Amino acid sequence: MSNFMDRFGEIFSMLMAPLWNHSDRMEKLSSFLIRCFIVMLLIGILVWLSQRPVFALKQIQIEPVAGQTLKHIKKPIVRQQVLETVQGNFFSVRLEDVKRGFESMPWVRHANVRRVWPNGLVVSIEEQKPFGTWGGAESHTLMNTHGELFAGRVSEVGDDIHLVDFSGPADSGKEVMSLYEKANSWFKPWGAEVTSLALTERYAWNVRLSNGMRVEFGRDEESSDKNLTEERVARLFKYWPQVQEKWANRIDAIDLRYANGFAVHLASASLKKNDVDGKKSELKQ
Repeated sequence: MSNFMDRFGEIFSMLMAPLWNHSDRMEKLSSFLIRCFIVMLLIGILVWLSQRPVFALKQIQIEPVAGQTLKHIKKPIVRQQVLETVQGNFFSVRLEDVKRGFESMPWVRHANVRRVWPNGLVVSIEEQKPFGTWGGAESHTLMNTHGELFAGRVSEVGDDIHLVDFSGPADSGKEVMSLYEKANSWFKPWGAEVTSLALTERYAWNVRLSNGMRVEFGRDEESSDKNLTEERVARLFKYWPQVQEKWANRIDAIDLRYANGFAVHLASASLKKNDVDGKKSELKQ
């Protein structure tokens, strides 16, 4: 063992000789080691200070984004939930985790989180703006004004908001909203608005208007000819005066799935045979 230590000492002395035999090099090494010690000491002090109770999170301020008021967010309840679940103090808390936690709550669309010295957080919340139901009035899913679905109930929406009834396949909310906006603009000449829109699994769709009429569409809106549906709506408007002249207010449904015309459904339970024949013949080009 002593031979090994002697041999190790000789090798170490040989390697270090170029350093400790030159005073200027030793001074530089000493200066470097002192600086490293000071940096490590400062880091240790900062770590110790950061763990002091004064920096434990005690205050969470919840505020709406500019131009909004919070109608569905119960600030005291939400604040207490966050304080009980958030991990870390002013320095160590992960703001992204807090943000995700807020955005997982009902009626929160977006949240921005920032630190406030020495032990607080400020959370700016964009609340969901309900626009319609999804899957029926009894469903626990609503659609916002961006075509996004969120958890909510009709009973939580104020009486001053009229909800549109939407339905469709999973993940089709934005497409349904796009179709709604198009249909609403198409039927403005009638002074009617869309009150419900349903998109089937085969992506055919239909709307109900505020005048009580239902309009059936096919899948043309998603086909290669995206103007086809608009052309059929234009044809409907072109021949609508003739339809009104013949059947007045007896129509409760229109079917635009025909290539060369459209069909109408009369609300009357009993139709004469010549009425039915006239309906089929006059609406074909």
